Amino acid sequence: MHTMRAFVSSLLSLLAMLPAAAWSADDAWAQAQASHLWQRDEWLKLVHYKAGAWAGTWRSDADDPRFFLADTGPQDPRAELAATLAAFAAPAELGDAHAQCRFVARLSWLRSELELGELSQPDCAGYRKFRDLVQATRVVLVFPSYYLNSPSSMFGHTLLRLDSGEADGGSEYLSFAVNFGAIVDPGDNGLFFALKGLTGAYPGQFAVDHYYKKIQEYNHGENRDIWEYPLDLSAPETERLIQHLWELREIEFAYYFFDENCSYRVLELLEVARPGIDLTSAFPLTAIPIDTVRAVQRAGAVQGKHFRAAKGTVLKQRLAALPPELHEVVVELSLSPERLDDDDLQALDPATRAQLIEAAYKYLRYTQTDAARDPAVAQRSFRLLQALRRQAAELPGDDAPVDPDRSPDLSHGSRRLAAGLWTEEEREYLSLGLRLSLHSLQENRAGFPLGAQINLGNVDLRVEDDGRLDLNRLDLIDIVSLSPRDRFFKPLSWAVRTGVERQWTGGREHRVAHVNGGAGASRAPWPGALVYSLATARLEYNHGYADRLQPATGLRGGLLQDLGALTLHWDLGAEKFANGETRVRAELRHNLRLSRHQALHLELLWRDQQPEDTLAVGLRYQYYY
Repeated sequence: MHTMRAFVSSLLSLLAMLPAAAWSADDAWAQAQASHLWQRDEWLKLVHYKAGAWAGTWRSDADDPRFFLADTGPQDPRAELAATLAAFAAPAELGDAHAQCRFVARLSWLRSELELGELSQPDCAGYRKFRDLVQATRVVLVFPSYYLNSPSSMFGHTLLRLDSGEADGGSEYLSFAVNFGAIVDPGDNGLFFALKGLTGAYPGQFAVDHYYKKIQEYNHGENRDIWEYPLDLSAPETERLIQHLWELREIEFAYYFFDENCSYRVLELLEVARPGIDLTSAFPLTAIPIDTVRAVQRAGAVQGKHFRAAKGTVLKQRLAALPPELHEVVVELSLSPERLDDDDLQALDPATRAQLIEAAYKYLRYTQTDAARDPAVAQRSFRLLQALRRQAAELPGDDAPVDPDRSPDLSHGSRRLAAGLWTEEEREYLSLGLRLSLHSLQENRAGFPLGAQINLGNVDLRVEDDGRLDLNRLDLIDIVSLSPRDRFFKPLSWAVRTGVERQWTGGREHRVAHVNGGAGASRAPWPGALVYSLATARLEYNHGYADRLQPATGLRGGLLQDLGALTLHWDLGAEKFANGETRVRAELRHNLRLSRHQALHLELLWRDQQPEDTLAVGLRYQYYY
């Protein structure tokens, strides 16, 4: 009897020594199997799984083994769920390395779905510090505008802003920015940068940093306007987003410029925050940032918008409020604030004088962007600021910068379908076109700056009389940046285009491969107009030449006129090839806006290419989506 009591006592003692969590994990896994929890959309989103090529197969977008607890986790949602539940039952002594500390969003969701029992209680000091730092009562979707001087930002960019509300005094400058970006090798040249960006060779990571740094980078350093779209995420949804951000710290994803990019990853974050919302499935090929903003709008998650003007935009609006004859005085004042004491400026009415001082101060600050501190410049800036403060009461009451071109979310759709009729050299044919993105010079410019063209993947097919389809033109990349120069701004205008097109050579039409580039200057002679002139270079592969690869140099110029619903574009060009051949062309492209997403396009193309000249006239209907 004594032996039996001793055995039972020992058995109870042994059972008492077993961690309660081990039983809880097993029980939780049984519950998960019963409900096939690994198939739930919330779990698939938390681990960033995408359906594989074969039914029932999965692949996580995360390329970092630190994001998985099962060896087969990247391809097996079930195994990753089982490993996660087992890891949650590990001893608390692991501290920050404990799965409960590393995967707080997973733990939170699994607690809501399963009876997890009494789990161990690790001290998650790292996560606690992160949460103390990153507080948020509101989430804002941010779109810095198109930046043509950087291949990775020419289509714009999106990030999130986390506002803590009254905790930071309501200042958005103290908010946090959530940004997904590529980790680029600074030693890569432009070619390697493009190749790696297109093939996913760069790793990408999320980063959380102060929002004021993004304002400095975009508004001040790159002179890009910013549009901010507050989201209607609830407190639990915001909390879930922050928890998942912690899980993704330093986790690498392959970065692709055109699809799995900054904007795509932001959509994934929002899908984790709000279970059931579908934002990413609309972007199987490309994720153009402004299209992702519109996807969030369509999902009903956006509450209004706010415009944050770039330094250059503010300066342009201040200059526009002054009579043109005072523009030169703005420059003089920025160089010599003592000019304020001159009789001609003392005679100005108080409001004009205040606006003049303000424009001079902002121009001086604009010229010092990214410049090292100069004591003499700082002294001039201080004197102008003092004078501005004395005159502040005379400034117009409402001087907030206004959106100059309508917000980009109101622009036409990024993709374009086209159907038209052409006549050329006594032949008539139909044309069918598809463009993946984004905007041409002569198209409806609402939401785009005048003089910006960013086209990617433009295909134009010709339907011959016998019904045969033939490639008429393929533009892989077609970018034009026409920024007007004046007394205050000195940007370079440039263009680059590569693809396949038809050219007349020796009396026959040939399809040729080509790469074109050009640089020059633009002016704005009157409102809504741009004139430009570029020196150009071309490399062409043409079966009509004895030496098929031919370089050429030339000139290109034109006029772009925005008349509201109608945009006119005249473009002239001439090229001289190394083999002695000369080409001259004149193009007229007129675009009539029928609605936000529809237009009629008239095009006349005259080409003087030996031995004869040709004229082509086309009219096509364009639909944007």
